[in-house]
Amino acid sequence: MHTEHQDLTVEFPELAERIHALQSSNAHFAKLLAEFDALSAEIEHIERNDAASGSSSLEALKKQRLAHKDELYRMLQSTN
Repeated sequence: MHTEHQDLTVEFPELAERIHALQSSNAHFAKLLAEFDALSAEIEHIERNDAASGSSSLEALKKQRLAHKDELYRMLQSTN
């Protein structure tokens, strides 16, 4: 199964400068972004290898990544 890499700066290019600024100035944002990246890598690994691609654990990882993405986006929007 082919999977797309999820990267916030690719998904939200208009916010790339803010992403980098918050990453270096806000420890909570940096931690969430690192967790988001780790979740993305784990999901991509599972999907690339077709290991339990329909499992509930994969769906739980995707939901967790989405929750991180939502919080990161809210933080980015609150800096406007």
